[in-house]
Amino acid sequence: QVQLVESGGGLVQAGGSLRLSCAASGTSFTMRAINWYRQAPGKQRESVATIFSRGSTNYADSVKGRFTISRDNAKNTAYLQMNSLKPEDSGVYYCNLRITGIDYWGQGTQVTVSS
Repeated sequence: QVQLVESGGGLVQAGGSLRLSCAASGTSFTMRAINWYRQAPGKQRESVATIFSRGSTNYADSVKGRFTISRDNAKNTAYLQMNSLKPEDSGVYYCNLRITGIDYWGQGTQVTVSS
């Protein structure tokens, strides 16, 4: 059974930093892309960052230059380093794996950025 557990969220002032973690169990994600999404109240879930199996990355335009996605395959864990946070970065952050067409999601971790 695939499980994803996010952690590291919290309350931070604008301009601050947080590091989110996503620990996977029940599967090895060495050869898989890992995605981070976020969802603000009243808004659709949106893609934030992706890291592919060989380490290449994609970012939403809104976070480029501020967020960094990384992975530690030995620990089956992905990270999202978030710097220069803005109030509009607030929301619930989810990690995601897609395995044979099935999307797996964690429970999410809340990020709140105060102005």
